[in-house]
Amino acid sequence: MSKVTRTDRQPAEPHAADSHDLIRVHGARENNLKDVSVELPKRRLTVFTGVSGSGKSSLVFDTIAAESQRMINETYSAFLQGFMPTLARPEVDVLEGLTTAITVDQQRMGSDPRSTVGTATDANAMLRILFSRLGKPYFGPPGAFSFNVASVQASGGFTVDRGADRTKTEKVSFSRTGGMCTHCEGRGTVSDIDLAQLYDDSKSLSEDPFTIPTYTGGGWVVRVIAESGFFDPDKPIRAYTKKERHDFLYREPTKVKINGINLTYEGLIPKLQKSMLNKDRESMQPHIRAFVDRAVTFATCPECAGTRLTEGARSSKIGKISIADACAMEIRDLAEWVRGIDEPSVTPLLTALQHTLDSFVEIGLGYLSLDRASGTLSGGEAQRVKMIRHLGSSLTDVTYVFDEPTIGLHPHDIQRMNNLLLRLRDKGNTVLVVEHKPEAIAIADHVVDLGPGAGTAGGTVCFEGTVEGLRASDTVTGRHLDDRAAVKDTVREATGTLPVRGAKANNLREVDVDIPLGVLTVVTGVAGSGKSSLVHGSIPAEEGVIAVDQTPIRGSRRSNPATYTGLLDPIRKAFAKANGVKPALFSANSEGACPTCNGAGVIYTDLGMMAGVSTTCEDCRGKRFDASVLEYRFGGRDISEVLAMSVAEAEEFFREGEARIPAAHRIVERMADVGLGYLTLGQPLTTLSGGERQRLKLATHMGDKGGVYVLDEPTTGLHLADVEQLLGLLDRLVDSGKSVIVIEHHQAVMAHADWIIDLGPGAGHDGGRVVFEGTPAELVAARSTLTGEHLAQYVGA
Repeated sequence: MSKVTRTDRQPAEPHAADSHDLIRVHGARENNLKDVSVELPKRRLTVFTGVSGSGKSSLVFDTIAAESQRMINETYSAFLQGFMPTLARPEVDVLEGLTTAITVDQQRMGSDPRSTVGTATDANAMLRILFSRLGKPYFGPPGAFSFNVASVQASGGFTVDRGADRTKTEKVSFSRTGGMCTHCEGRGTVSDIDLAQLYDDSKSLSEDPFTIPTYTGGGWVVRVIAESGFFDPDKPIRAYTKKERHDFLYREPTKVKINGINLTYEGLIPKLQKSMLNKDRESMQPHIRAFVDRAVTFATCPECAGTRLTEGARSSKIGKISIADACAMEIRDLAEWVRGIDEPSVTPLLTALQHTLDSFVEIGLGYLSLDRASGTLSGGEAQRVKMIRHLGSSLTDVTYVFDEPTIGLHPHDIQRMNNLLLRLRDKGNTVLVVEHKPEAIAIADHVVDLGPGAGTAGGTVCFEGTVEGLRASDTVTGRHLDDRAAVKDTVREATGTLPVRGAKANNLREVDVDIPLGVLTVVTGVAGSGKSSLVHGSIPAEEGVIAVDQTPIRGSRRSNPATYTGLLDPIRKAFAKANGVKPALFSANSEGACPTCNGAGVIYTDLGMMAGVSTTCEDCRGKRFDASVLEYRFGGRDISEVLAMSVAEAEEFFREGEARIPAAHRIVERMADVGLGYLTLGQPLTTLSGGERQRLKLATHMGDKGGVYVLDEPTTGLHLADVEQLLGLLDRLVDSGKSVIVIEHHQAVMAHADWIIDLGPGAGHDGGRVVFEGTPAELVAARSTLTGEHLAQYVGA
């Protein structure tokens, strides 16, 4: 037997492979970065800090992570690359030492009604296999327990030609057992359209009976219905025969000729479903969204009771538990149930399922259930759900990139998240984190602080080093790192109350609470304690309630702050009036667009499998408008020069003089109030950071008419310095006579509140109760809840 001789002698010189211990970035110029150069240590936890809009995401996501992804894509064949998204090389001179980057961002997980927490994490797939093997009575293969698979049966015949006049006809049949409820098609809810909200049935088509947006009397939509020949236009709708009513509401698309033009007539209901109801609600214009909310009601499916599954799938059980029961359990309870199944034939499956469920509990999401629609998760919850698949990964030397992983976390939960990040690092991975919370910055091995300001005032590295070095530095982050908001000496008195009685949405337990009006009220509690259920699910959505939630604002490269806030409308009208032309000329998406680039400002060249190239349009030089439009001036400037202004410049420009536009001035004033004075009016929305988008959305809603503002975690994406400005804005809202209700975990906002409602004591079925009501000073003095303990530590009490 041969034996290998080993020596413990160390080599005289280190191996060349051990010298690659840095990620080097040199000359990064993405978005607002100004030739940024940094060296990041591998296998360490690096935190990127800086005010919102300083360039953190541009460096971490748009430069380092994007180049890593692009280089991985290039390892595939040209054929496969043709099916993959083409990524352009970031604007950077040198990038060395990159490893495979795994990005875990705050993007919502999609709002498809059939997407749930279980389907997004593969936990449902393992449960379906488990029930197909152990469920009694046996119902079918795994697909029989899926609400995304419909039952199908088909039969027929085909002829086989064997040549020389020999043919043979064979009969075939096919069947597939699925678990989809046929009534709701696997959605769990059914929608019902209130016809009374669509039209006035006492009127005829000639009397303009429709109450649907865009369905006006002289428009083509109404003309096609009235002149289709299927109805008497002078006959009241309520007098229609059964056939006429069916044609009016449900007729299949049919070709008709009106004034010699071939058009298509379609029943009102399918037409509305295609044009309005199938669209994402958040992407609708406000008046369309208001109509849909008024006309469409959603109810739990009566046949499957909201489980999305057929009776057969629900009847097959393990013990006394069906797959619908299992998916409805809180995940921590489901983990205990799975742990109690003793069946050697499926041991590997049970082990894998147990690991996934335990990861949910470990990451602080044990209060969720697998049947929770993924579109209802907050940004922080969605990010943690995406983390689950990486917790047990055997991969090392990977770069993990996180975007504010502590969003949506109570101070009590942040330490748990910190431990998970450190565990990933200790396995030999490089962890890059964009973060604002001091508790998360504290665990960093290396810190990169960008700034000093936002937008054009940022984009440079202000500090690079340790946390202690950052604390001693004179940067904006360094100065604010140890900031602590003091509890108010005096609080404002409520002018009234908003009573909530018997609230039982989700995990709430018959909650009775009076929310004070005329003051700043903060609703807090650990993640999953029922805060959103209480505020969004129980406060009546009356005319005076303005809700600003976490849903991200949507927009293409053609969208900008001027179009999103409605600022461009009064500007276009003012230009048109001053020059005696149409307002449409002053829109780069309409008649005024440069004909060469169609108003985009750049020319895109598609290079097939390679990344497309965008070059500035030579005709308009990136201004997006036709040359003839730029000859029209208002206040001494053309439309492109106005859109190139910063918000602060525009606030002064529209305030007085010949360029005075009160409507435009009010909008830019609100944008300046939320701290966006540095943004340019024509900056594409795609270049804004998460914090900037959140504040832009808040600025837009501040113009809505209402007395009660409901804000869902407005500090999301905000730097410590930005939080001070937000508190000043909330104070101004309250002092102007508004009532402000904030769902928040940030201790500075809690300390600044007039009244606190704390839910808990835990999450899921351990929460759902009001555990404290009172002033911040009373909460600190009592220390009776987790929130009270952390707030007392924060203010140094």
